[in-house]
Amino acid sequence: MDPRTGANGAEGLLVRRLIEQGIRDPRVLAAFARVPRRFFVPEEAQGESEADRPLDIGHGQTISQPFIVAAMTEALQLQGRERVLEVGTGSGYQTAILAELLPLSTTIRTAEIVPELAWRAQRVLRELGYDNVEFRIGDGALGWPEAAPYEAILVAAAPAVVPPALLEQLAPGGRLVIPVGPSSDNQELQLWRRDPETGALNRRVLMHVRFVPLTGGPTGLH
Repeated sequence: MDPRTGANGAEGLLVRRLIEQGIRDPRVLAAFARVPRRFFVPEEAQGESEADRPLDIGHGQTISQPFIVAAMTEALQLQGRERVLEVGTGSGYQTAILAELLPLSTTIRTAEIVPELAWRAQRVLRELGYDNVEFRIGDGALGWPEAAPYEAILVAAAPAVVPPALLEQLAPGGRLVIPVGPSSDNQELQLWRRDPETGALNRRVLMHVRFVPLTGGPTGLH
């Protein structure tokens, strides 16, 4: 049996909860129905894996609240043809959700600065059959310039300012979803889009959020 079938029904309850919280994209909801969150949390947190809140995964990092993962994914508006970069692999849960929205022929690139988290996420994702993910251990604020530009960039930790490299690597028409703020009590989830004709960058604030800080990276745009 495919371990991603969500046989215990928890994923069905999660999807209903996401709908109640305002998530509408049917492809995003279907991805959550296929990816059990319990595979991505440490063993000692298994009993809380379906909780609607962040959970500690060690090394000062967390697996985000399901609603936030869904809202960020929905904001990317993935159609299935994009080049995608994720900054902050963490547990790999967000990576798996993104992988569900893209064909196996499309490579997702994900960067994580904590080696232990990157190794664990890679193992879990490989065990679950996500073979279209390429990993990098290093400073995600620098992006992944060799494979740029990207139509979609998602950042799962909060810099004080937007790293310039990520904006530079955004393709025409591309979207960047990123939490930004100097502290966990003062962060905005921002959506940046590069105009496909003029190349101008447009920013929209989606909501207030609380993320762990992004480690490393130069200063950039607020």
